[in-house]
Amino acid sequence: MTGVIGALPVPYAGGQVARGGQLGILGNRDVMNTPFNQTNITSKTIEDQQARTVADVVQNDPSVRNTWADGGYSNQFFIRGFPVGASEIAFNGLYGVVPYQVAGTAFVERVEILKGPSAFLNGMAPLGGVGGTINLVPKRALEDPLARLTLGYVSNSQFVSHIDASRRFGDFKEWGVRFNGAYNNGDTPVKNQASELGQAALGVDYRGERVRVSADLNYQKIHANDPTRPVYFNAGFQIPRPPSNTASLGQPGYFADGKDIYGMVNAEVDITDNTTLFASAGGRRNDFLGVYSFLTITDPLGNASGRQFVQPSSAESYSGQAGFRTKVDTGPVRHEFTFAATGLSSTLGGLNTLTNFTSNIYNVAPLPPVNLAAFPTNSPRSNLTNLTSYSLSDTMSTLNDRLQLTVGGRQQQIEISNYSTATGALTSSYDQSALTPFVGVVVKPLEHISLYANYIEGLTSGGVAPVTATANAGQMLPPASTEQLETGIKVDFGRITTTVALFQIKQPLAITQNNLYQLGGEQRNRGVEFNVFGEVYTGFRLLGGVTLMDGVQTKTLNNATNGLTAVGVPDVQVNLGAEWDNPFVPGLTHTGRVIYTSSQVANAANTQSIPEWTRTDIGARFTYLRDNGKPIVVRANVENVFNENYWSAVSTNFGLARGAPRTYLVSATFDF
Repeated sequence: MTGVIGALPVPYAGGQVARGGQLGILGNRDVMNTPFNQTNITSKTIEDQQARTVADVVQNDPSVRNTWADGGYSNQFFIRGFPVGASEIAFNGLYGVVPYQVAGTAFVERVEILKGPSAFLNGMAPLGGVGGTINLVPKRALEDPLARLTLGYVSNSQFVSHIDASRRFGDFKEWGVRFNGAYNNGDTPVKNQASELGQAALGVDYRGERVRVSADLNYQKIHANDPTRPVYFNAGFQIPRPPSNTASLGQPGYFADGKDIYGMVNAEVDITDNTTLFASAGGRRNDFLGVYSFLTITDPLGNASGRQFVQPSSAESYSGQAGFRTKVDTGPVRHEFTFAATGLSSTLGGLNTLTNFTSNIYNVAPLPPVNLAAFPTNSPRSNLTNLTSYSLSDTMSTLNDRLQLTVGGRQQQIEISNYSTATGALTSSYDQSALTPFVGVVVKPLEHISLYANYIEGLTSGGVAPVTATANAGQMLPPASTEQLETGIKVDFGRITTTVALFQIKQPLAITQNNLYQLGGEQRNRGVEFNVFGEVYTGFRLLGGVTLMDGVQTKTLNNATNGLTAVGVPDVQVNLGAEWDNPFVPGLTHTGRVIYTSSQVANAANTQSIPEWTRTDIGARFTYLRDNGKPIVVRANVENVFNENYWSAVSTNFGLARGAPRTYLVSATFDF
């Protein structure tokens, strides 16, 4: 069998991560057989850390940073110093399915974080993100019946409930049903702010002798009163300190409201013992309405100009994939061929209405309430994107899998149309294609040591020359290919695994020089990643690591900032968590985590920056086994225990992100 459905990689020692994960069209791979640096976080970790969204989960990985304000209504990330948007999170390997703004975790079995570009593995990301891929694997029915209830509290007065139930049916337990329903609602530690997150997820699967099918149908609702947003800034002065982390920068009547209905069907058929046909199809409909402001700091005293928005938007997408995997032995070499055709169609709609005002980030000026009746709340079409591709690969293995070489390529077609939201008229279009190659190698000099290397690319639309580029106005540039070279070593000590990875990523950027629009710019990020997971000894677990990066602007307009540091790329990122089972109190576990980010430059000229910051989390949980063998687990966590106040990230797209204040989380989980 070469399938993925029902073949979830088993948890590693300690249960915080899995032994392997999905590699796009290549299917599931053990971490020691993967020519990439990948972290596969389990639902056990999600539950123990009381993670509400994917943004909470990725804080276990030192190569990932959230670039949207903590506690906001959107998930945005930097992976290896490059942006990855919420709409670019994959669901079982497919883009265009996960909720558009925020992805909750109630339905999630695994959060798989693959560092680096992945156009060959997954196809081009919907918005061209190249830093990495976050893939969500949904929960499936367990072998034994499950009935689990979690009740919790998050400061200041958010109440949490979660039902998780599953059962298998049939003579051979071939049918499975799992349902997850979760609801959080109440006030956050930020003044005047309340947050609501509701989730319902139904997963059904069938495991036959040669046929496997799974289906998911999910619904999610988010609502935030006076949501936390990024803060922008002008040039010419040093960025001032952030306002209090509990201060509201909005207005009492502001809100963000989003609804997603999404689902997916997967099927696999083993036509022989060595050949599997696979297909999947999914989609999502998102409707959003927000009333909030964009603040731009105008001086070092915190004075700001503001734009007030009424922002209705919609996002509808459909995606699919079909292909086969087959294994063929040719003497001492085993080949695993994979072919896949992938498609994604995405339609975006949006309309911004604004008024201007002045304020200060330390003393926000009150504004009259927004009269929604005076503004349109429909979301006319603004963008249509169609991405289609065909991929072919061959993984060659010999010497009892001690030597593995994978070569492949993907032919990607990119079609983008932009429309006027006022008239519906086509304003620009893009239709280009590109071939993205891939080479990966794994060498195991010893069974527990894996040396690996890869060359892989990411794709971004090259864009259309604007009218200001008089030398080639209207010309479509070819897709921009981001190139990665990576090598590393993994050592599995049996109960703990360490990885050291060295990488270089070069991303071309479009600039207009001498009236010619061209892919003449470039950012180059080089780095070293140190990762660790597992049990150092029985009862003591580690998860996290250190990332050292050097992000440089290598090619810029008129060479003005060549050699300067890239915006938002820290030199040092540390995420390190530990768990200790108290031997003196059976069932009691102490937890802690430190997150550190060094200073970040905030503009291309490197004249503005934000300082380094450190966040410390602590926690404990107690597991009590009742007489019937069913556990009760009580968890308590404190995030940002020292209540540090800081700008957590800066990016060219989203300005400054604020760190969340001290947050208390308590829950009790009952199995019945």
